[in-house]
Amino acid sequence: MLTVLILVPLVGALVIPFLPAASARAVGLGFSAGTLGLGIAALTQFETGGGMQLQEQVEWIPAFGVNYAVGVDGLGILMVLLTVVLTPIVMIAGWHEGDEAPRSYYAWMLALEALSLAVFCATDVFFFYVVFEATLIPAFYLVGGFGRDGRGAAAVKFLMFQLAGGLVLLFSVIGLYVVSADQGTPSYLLSDLQQLDFSEGTGRWLFLGFFIAFAIKAPLFPVHTWLADTTEKATPGTSVMLVCVLDKIGTFGMLRFCLGLFPEASQWATPVVVTLALISIIYGALVAIAQDDALRLVGLTSLSHFGFIVLGIFVFSTQGHSGAILYMVNHGIGTAALFLTVGYLVHRRGTALISEMGGLEKTVPVLAGLTLVAGLATLGLPGLSPFVSEFLVLLAAFDYAWWVGGTAVVGIVLAAIYVLWMYQRIFTGGGADPAAHDAAGHGHDAGDAEGDAHGATPAGHGQSATTTATATATATAATTTVVPDASRREVLAVAPLMVALVFFGFYPQPLLDLSNPYARDLLAQVGVQDDAPKVPATGAESGE
Repeated sequence: MLTVLILVPLVGALVIPFLPAASARAVGLGFSAGTLGLGIAALTQFETGGGMQLQEQVEWIPAFGVNYAVGVDGLGILMVLLTVVLTPIVMIAGWHEGDEAPRSYYAWMLALEALSLAVFCATDVFFFYVVFEATLIPAFYLVGGFGRDGRGAAAVKFLMFQLAGGLVLLFSVIGLYVVSADQGTPSYLLSDLQQLDFSEGTGRWLFLGFFIAFAIKAPLFPVHTWLADTTEKATPGTSVMLVCVLDKIGTFGMLRFCLGLFPEASQWATPVVVTLALISIIYGALVAIAQDDALRLVGLTSLSHFGFIVLGIFVFSTQGHSGAILYMVNHGIGTAALFLTVGYLVHRRGTALISEMGGLEKTVPVLAGLTLVAGLATLGLPGLSPFVSEFLVLLAAFDYAWWVGGTAVVGIVLAAIYVLWMYQRIFTGGGADPAAHDAAGHGHDAGDAEGDAHGATPAGHGQSATTTATATATATAATTTVVPDASRREVLAVAPLMVALVFFGFYPQPLLDLSNPYARDLLAQVGVQDDAPKVPATGAESGE
């Protein structure tokens, strides 16, 4: 089933370039919907608490102990579900994002989905490395081929960072082969590698190779600088796939490989990693507050959020690990909703600059409401799903050290500032009149047959007194024009995300049922036990 799950979007990616451009969107959505159905079918066959399941294994390169091997446990199935759910949502929400080359856009989108699924299912380290690197191909073309001016430079920066991480990872992958060959038969199977006896020095060096690659992918301070440029220049849909799916490979890899293969080295590195996570939480929030570009701001919030995820992973407790896994899922849902709603605004206003918006709440009330819910989820409002994961991570952080938990709480306060201030400046601030702004050259959408925004051709900025006067007159005449609110298609796209945010906010048990057994098994494999609860002595026991 997992092989079919991977192949369906991959086949779609290969078929779409040979189809008429007019049918590329529908066919791409059809393949992504089929993949969603297969993901749900895999979930129905998954037995909670049953460890690695739905496994398949075929020899690939026997001389090097390389196999095509796939399987999913609680962590893997959650990441698979997140991927198959977000892909069709992104396609519906960004129905016109790839208008200039729809076949390329939807083919690369499906290829990215297929390779991401392969990463989350891989149980052979060499196979994992191959698909880990292969995800860069569709990601590079999605960033560089579609989006705003400057996207080419952002795509190159993204690629250089990721390739550097992949090169470091390759050294550790080769190191695993050497160690397994020295201790018997060479193998890259995760189950075999977990039985190896790594010396202290060897384990720590191999751990560093994996961790650096995953820290770049996540991203984590100080190897995060590609993130803001990429999300600023890419289309909102591409940013969702990069930040909400592809970047999860980083934290997924920390759990699966860093802790799973190198438990001693992971504990050795904990003080440094916890410090980096705290810096990411605070620094990411502070930098987000300072942004004027809305898409860049949303991208930088993820630096802070990934700090929370890494913190939950490296405090070594069941609560921390469960919270980190839930955070990965809930961050994907909440940040996807925020990227898409902000993307709707940018599409209408013709600019991502917050300073050029303002006062839009009355003209786009539905879009304002959707953005507010997504923003409140981002700051961890109780009743929305990110709060549950954030609360678990904070409990684990305080249990690890009071100052670690206290520092992390500051990040939550700062999150409230960057979310609410962004909302205030865009929707309730004074701002420029929308009609005047559009007439001056930042046009909004006229709407297509579905009510979608397209085609309002903005008047040019004046180069002379005459054209300036003309633009001013046009602005005055257009005072009755308003920015169109969210269309039915746009609301339909983000509605499942909104429902998930509320549902899992009040009833997170289905997610916990999948994450908790994996967290307990991983902690047992690492050889760490949760601290016993500290119960005050009774009066009799204390001698009173």
